[in-house]
Amino acid sequence: MASAAEQLASNLNFAAFAKAEDLKKRIWFTIGALLVYRLGTYIPLPGINPDAFAQAFSSQSKGVLGMFNMFAGGAVQRMAIFALGIMPYISASIIMQLMTSVIPSLEALKKEGEQGRKIINQYTRYGTVLLALIQAYGISIGLEGGNGIVNDPGMFFRISTVVTLVGGTMFLMWLGEQITARGIGNGISLIIFSGIVAGLPRAISGTLELGRTGALSTGLILAIIVLAIIVIALIVFFERAQRRLLIQYPKRQVGNRMFQGDTSHLPLKLNTSGVIPPIFASSLLLLPATVAGFSQATNMPAWASTILASLGHGQPLYMIFYAGMIVFFAFFYTAIVFNPKDTADQLKKHSGFIPGYRPGERTADYIDYVLTRITVVGAIYLVLVCLLPEFLISATGVPFYLGGTSLLIVVSVTLDTVAQIQGHLIAHQYEGLIKKSKLRGGKRSR
Repeated sequence: MASAAEQLASNLNFAAFAKAEDLKKRIWFTIGALLVYRLGTYIPLPGINPDAFAQAFSSQSKGVLGMFNMFAGGAVQRMAIFALGIMPYISASIIMQLMTSVIPSLEALKKEGEQGRKIINQYTRYGTVLLALIQAYGISIGLEGGNGIVNDPGMFFRISTVVTLVGGTMFLMWLGEQITARGIGNGISLIIFSGIVAGLPRAISGTLELGRTGALSTGLILAIIVLAIIVIALIVFFERAQRRLLIQYPKRQVGNRMFQGDTSHLPLKLNTSGVIPPIFASSLLLLPATVAGFSQATNMPAWASTILASLGHGQPLYMIFYAGMIVFFAFFYTAIVFNPKDTADQLKKHSGFIPGYRPGERTADYIDYVLTRITVVGAIYLVLVCLLPEFLISATGVPFYLGGTSLLIVVSVTLDTVAQIQGHLIAHQYEGLIKKSKLRGGKRSR
């Protein structure tokens, strides 16, 4: 079976793709949904002065707003109806994952299977609405506090802004679920992916323009390209890297027949936490500078100004804290999403065991030991991928879109989507082989 699957995978070509009608429909649906999302990032909020907001945003573009603008596909820069993006949903999902590890009732729901997951997903939607309401109201207050940004400040503007922004986020959440169900790939990830990719041409053209004007040398631009290729290669290697633990199942007797014991593997990803650590670390580190910029604190104490200057983007203290927080969130999030005790209990329930370790607590301890060791490697990988571009950005002023976090998201989502496309093609070819064998069998019987 394995060799047949490998042969089918190696024979994937455009001819096979042309015959996979269901896959083509899924791809076209995904493209259409992403085009709708991109259109929404250009529809501005009602009652906003675009010129005044653009001037205010330019002074804060290097803070946390710059990163949120990247994830929102430029919607924050234009203060569009999708300015909140999908981030409230992601935040609510992470909070729910935290709560399922802390609250016993939610943990029990998680173990109930599909029905429990549906209830948790519904709670996540409620949390998304709550977070979006808070953030949208804060944005409306902040916009009113700007100089000439809002044409007619007041309660009506606040209500319309909250309704528009929350509605935009809920629509994106629904759109992401539709892409996952009826399209190809993970819908939420593809929405973030399309937003980042949409800004890449402008970032590349900006870099080339710096080279044309002499602000960047040709050698430095080539070094940027080489570094980007190296970072992409590192991401591809480490995102696919696994530590596979051997699982054995004992012999079993069904009636008068004795079945031989089977073996399988428990795959542990080297980077279990994904892109969450750099996103959280960036948000927390850029938040103080952004708040200080909005508050226009001219009477700030000298010590506070010194600390803010040290935590500026690209500063040594910023790099140290950035690396430390990436490591912390890598371990923290891995501990939330992967529970060695639950995995050991599932193995024991299905009579599986790791050779040399007693089922139950000893197996859980061993899985935790292996997971901790590979998470160290995964955290170091995340630090390298995220800090190498940061050093380049701080030294040369290369656009923010070329940071390690954006490359990490783009490459990871691309790998997952391509893997799903290959899976659909393999399934389609298997169906074709089964139909051919049935036809041949029917002809022979005649």
